[in-house]
Amino acid sequence: MKMHPYAELARKAIEEYVKNRNVLTPKEIPPEMQKKAGVFVSLKKHGELRGCIGTFLPCEENIYKEIVRNAVAAATKDPRFYPVQEDELNDITYSVDVLSEPEKVKDISDLDPKRYGIIVVKGYRKGLLLPDLEGVDTAEEQLMITKMKAGIDPSDKDVELFKFTVERFK
Repeated sequence: MKMHPYAELARKAIEEYVKNRNVLTPKEIPPEMQKKAGVFVSLKKHGELRGCIGTFLPCEENIYKEIVRNAVAAATKDPRFYPVQEDELNDITYSVDVLSEPEKVKDISDLDPKRYGIIVVKGYRKGLLLPDLEGVDTAEEQLMITKMKAGIDPSDKDVELFKFTVERFK
């Protein structure tokens, strides 16, 4: 199966960094990668999560640089995993989620964990959960997991809640 150009860019960025410690720089940026958006890069090895890092708002001037930045971070800076090693590269699959602008949510009934990812904010604490994740079937589960990721008490109702959609590329 041929990879989407976004996933292919994530693969190339990680391989270049892991093998040579170089950050990929573009010679030419394709038009579809010139817009700005938040991007998450997810790595799986034998079907299991191996790294996932992203930005819910853009931090770079275009999607190309956002993918490169987050791909390298997913491979080397996800605190849940040790950095990806060169001998693992052939076993990794890549997906890139391009996020829509977050929308404020007034009520949990506005959520659908298959369709929307969520962001929970309380003071300086923020948590994000992408949509359509295996084992997350209800908005209540999605909200509880996201609060826990942010270090917010799951019973705390005094939080700001945002939803977003993603386009997922593999």
